[in-house]
Amino acid sequence: MKKWILSIVIFFVVLIGIFIKVYLSAMNPVKAAEEKAVLLASKKAQLTEIQDFHLYNGLETVNVIEGKNKKGDKIIVWIPEKSKKVFVKKAKNGLSKEEAVQKLLQEKNPKKIISVRLGMEKNIPLWEIYYRSENNLINYYYVHFETGEWLKKIENL
Repeated sequence: MKKWILSIVIFFVVLIGIFIKVYLSAMNPVKAAEEKAVLLASKKAQLTEIQDFHLYNGLETVNVIEGKNKKGDKIIVWIPEKSKKVFVKKAKNGLSKEEAVQKLLQEKNPKKIISVRLGMEKNIPLWEIYYRSENNLINYYYVHFETGEWLKKIENL
């Protein structure tokens, strides 16, 4: 009986080790992209403090970095993966996350907002709001970062 218990414990330890190895291997490209993007943003936008980094996968992959510059202003940097062109905007010159959600709420009645994140498509900075409707369908709502205008909707997936 003790051999069975020991075998099961060893099996689960090995299984957990494999899962950890696969997860770390999968995260390596994301970490490499983050390092390159942060280095480029530090040079081009004089970024001194990083507060958030994420990848936006829309029409193309875009590295999005939120942080502060040397003057202490909160800035947002978008770096499209293909062009490596750097787009820099002060956060105060665009909509906040809460304001973007309010734009959605003026037009729609979401059951649950899943995520709200910055992105860029066709060199236009935007907020992507991912939510579920009353009938539990997936929806995306895109709001222009600077003007607050609706850009596009993907509904009822």
